[in-house]
Amino acid sequence: MHPAPLSVAEASVRHEEPDQGPVRGADQDAEDAVAPTKNALKKWEKAREFALGLPGAVEEFPWGESVAKVSRKVFVFLGVSDGSYPLGVTVKLKDEVAHAHALASPGAEPAGYGLGKAGWVRIPLDEKGAPAAELLCDWVEESYRTIAPKRLVADLDAR
Repeated sequence: MHPAPLSVAEASVRHEEPDQGPVRGADQDAEDAVAPTKNALKKWEKAREFALGLPGAVEEFPWGESVAKVSRKVFVFLGVSDGSYPLGVTVKLKDEVAHAHALASPGAEPAGYGLGKAGWVRIPLDEKGAPAAELLCDWVEESYRTIAPKRLVADLDAR
């Protein structure tokens, strides 16, 4: 059961904002930041390194987060690794089996902003039982193959 909202008068006496809980300082906000585990960070770094090693891949930082692009199109959203948001990757999986497998990962969900309808899946890396780095790289490669031009996919196959 939630406590009743405070009136403005009660809030000023108790040093709280009405309906918003106790007043918080910057130090408390920093403590509440989501610090990635070493294991999650290693997985993220491996997926990022793999993505950027694919033919024609470049890293950009739209919206303040890392993405890997090929031919100016995003093929993996890498998010941020600074702890301001739970660490994860978002990939586009057209293969039904891979898509279902990714969604079965702990905490995974269709990507927001309507991207989930097009096959994009967000996979958090700090969840217990999160996919191994090798599996993440497989999904990054599938996402790349879905987005990249055929000539770059052929370059990848020739490796």
